[in-house]
Amino acid sequence: MADQPPLHRSEEIEDLAHLKPEDINKPLIINQKKTHQALIIVDIQNDYFPGGKWTLHGMDAAADNAARLITASRASDDLIVHIRHEFPTNDAPFFAPGSKGAEIHSKVENREDEHIIVKNHINAFRDTKLKNLLDSHGIRDVVICGAMSHMCIDAITRAAHDFGYNCILIHDACASRALEFNGIQVPAEHVHAAFMAALGFAYTKAISTNEFLKDNKSTV
Repeated sequence: MADQPPLHRSEEIEDLAHLKPEDINKPLIINQKKTHQALIIVDIQNDYFPGGKWTLHGMDAAADNAARLITASRASDDLIVHIRHEFPTNDAPFFAPGSKGAEIHSKVENREDEHIIVKNHINAFRDTKLKNLLDSHGIRDVVICGAMSHMCIDAITRAAHDFGYNCILIHDACASRALEFNGIQVPAEHVHAAFMAALGFAYTKAISTNEFLKDNKSTV
């Protein structure tokens, strides 16, 4: 008698094997959608907008694009994670604890069923439950947007890549500000472009909002 190939136990068979007696007669859900992608919105908070304590160049436009990403992710039933930064002391230059400036901006306001991770460091994974949250939902792909391009966006993208996630960075849903180094003034556009170029070289796929929505067959 010829050897029989090993039986492959599909996910559906595994689910049936663990049914309790009271669940036997319940209707089965066929082809239940499971998504392994998460949208992470980083630090789109009031102090980064005009009138705030640390205004960024192009923050309004970046937030508008982030809002489009949120709408598309909600429609796709993706995991949505809002990152909110607070400095630990009230003498912080911005994002002081409990301040209006540290609140998430109304353009990207979270729903009650969406997760908020509060961080005190540049890297959103440091001393937070972000990785546990992503892993508990089986996330493989992370879509990243927010601020600042040269700080918290840079840090979370590198960390996510090093943790093994596939990263997609939405460059026109991020914002930065002008910097100075050794007497050289660096315009905000150049700061943003330099960091997007560096991250896009080895850490992430860096694309526009329109490109991402088109790739995901969204009409938003």
